[in-house]
Amino acid sequence: MNRLQALSLVAFASLAINAGVHAKTSPAAVEASIVAHVKKDHDRALSLLRETVEINSGTMNLAGVRQVGAVFDRELAQLGFKTQWVDGKAFNRAGHLVASRGRRGPKILLIGHLDTVFAPDSPFQKMQVEGNAIKGPGTTDMKGGDVIIVQALRALQASGQLDRVSVRVVMMGDEENRGEPMALANQALIEAGEWADIAIGFEDGDGDPRTAAISRRGASDWTLEVTGKPAHSSQIFQPDVGVGAIFEAARILDGFRSALSGIENLTFNPGVIVGGTDTALDTDSSRGTAFGKGNVIAQKVRVSGDLRSISPGQLADAREAMKKIVAASLPGASATITFGDGYPPMAPTTGNARLLAIYDAASRDHGFGPVVAINPRKAGAADISFVADKVDMAIDGVGLMGAGGHTVDETADLATLDSQVIRAAVTIYRLVD
Repeated sequence: MNRLQALSLVAFASLAINAGVHAKTSPAAVEASIVAHVKKDHDRALSLLRETVEINSGTMNLAGVRQVGAVFDRELAQLGFKTQWVDGKAFNRAGHLVASRGRRGPKILLIGHLDTVFAPDSPFQKMQVEGNAIKGPGTTDMKGGDVIIVQALRALQASGQLDRVSVRVVMMGDEENRGEPMALANQALIEAGEWADIAIGFEDGDGDPRTAAISRRGASDWTLEVTGKPAHSSQIFQPDVGVGAIFEAARILDGFRSALSGIENLTFNPGVIVGGTDTALDTDSSRGTAFGKGNVIAQKVRVSGDLRSISPGQLADAREAMKKIVAASLPGASATITFGDGYPPMAPTTGNARLLAIYDAASRDHGFGPVVAINPRKAGAADISFVADKVDMAIDGVGLMGAGGHTVDETADLATLDSQVIRAAVTIYRLVD
């Protein structure tokens, strides 16, 4: 036997041994390893949550958002991810963290965000743990979800499964207050969606661990501008004067209510209205001023609102109906409505339902009970909506659960920390196996 033949035999034997070892590692054993690691890593997860929660990262605190990003950059780099900070100067925000690892298996996108709604001068800055209550800014929305991403990946690595999947993590820095232009603010996320086969978002959904989102309503805005003929109030309703701007605005808004309020999963809300002889409305700050008198017919009304829908088709139909109502002006008045793009809808699909079924089975099999789809009326818009139509399967609302988001009562349920990590890690493993 020559040296080449001997080396070939050694290599063959090594492959056989490795194959045998792999064959002996049953799915049940792998999942048991994942569960054991998550439980062992519990204190580390809680420490990571505290570290990030106690860094203020209100969206416009650019330095704070970058600091939280640096923490998760550190964690992902330790797992062998290639990390990149996407600078947000071009869209007036801090930027985003993007991390990639792997060239094998399904391509899975994991989505989080680094910012919160709490400014640096907010009194709500520290994390407090009392029993299973974890109170702090971003505990549920959504630094808790970011921690679950990291911990699930750690469990997959510890069980020898991380090398079998391609993962891209995108943690946005402006989810709570999107940068402009939106095309640049969303570019990194959309590119990741175009790359991925599967997307999982780690928002907290409706805060109930028994639910996850396979659909989310989109959120966009609208502005109504109404003009009437100014005149002495004694002349209102006369043919040459008409109804004035305020009556016309009332007709339009009630028309929206009458025509559209019964459509399932469609909502529209006039959040700010100003009317009178002279008006001003800054839609960015949602602040307005108006001057008028009771004996003068109003000349101007401005209204700013939002519009939420479950699918692109429903959104298009609602906008068309609103335009028709606006156009049917009363005598002496006219109006225009403009629509702004925001978060697109995440429509329910069979692929999304299939991913929920995998997640539900993982939950049941490990003793955490069934998981059903969230009623989309109970969960707001989220980053996953920008990529849901680009992937085969998508699910959201699988982050750290709790209540009180966007308020100083934001409180996560510590009892869901390990269970949410286990569910996520097992689901990713089953997508590969």
